[in-house]
Amino acid sequence: MAKNQRQYRIAKLIAQLPIGAQQQIVDLLAEEGISATQATVSRDLDELGAIKVKGPGGNSVYAIPELPRDQVATDGYLRRVMAEWVVDVVSSGSLVMLKTPPGCAHVVASALDRARPDGVLGTVAGDDTVLVLTAEDQGGQRVANELAAISGLA
Repeated sequence: MAKNQRQYRIAKLIAQLPIGAQQQIVDLLAEEGISATQATVSRDLDELGAIKVKGPGGNSVYAIPELPRDQVATDGYLRRVMAEWVVDVVSSGSLVMLKTPPGCAHVVASALDRARPDGVLGTVAGDDTVLVLTAEDQGGQRVANELAAISGLA
């Protein structure tokens, strides 16, 4: 199966079912005869722009926002994401590190990449850590202070 076909099927599953784990997607795809690893599903979710939101009963479930990947995110969207998922902000030189709950860093990194705040050149996301690369003239501490304020941590 081609990547775009698999991603379409993943998007359809997310729209139809409350899915909270990547392994659940792997299992649902397998039931349909589609072979995919957890790592492949993880990359697919990232490329689809999937995020985790509170679903029925307060459980976190995947959702694909209607915001196109090429569209710039609004300040309100960035504030909601940062307030929901960022738990700590620290800086070192021209770098800023954002801590999130496990599995949430990609959501924050995507929001930052889409919102393009002043001084942010780009992001690298791990599982629970986002590394924010800042412009030298802006400085990591200034950007960290702004991101902490947006997150409600300042």
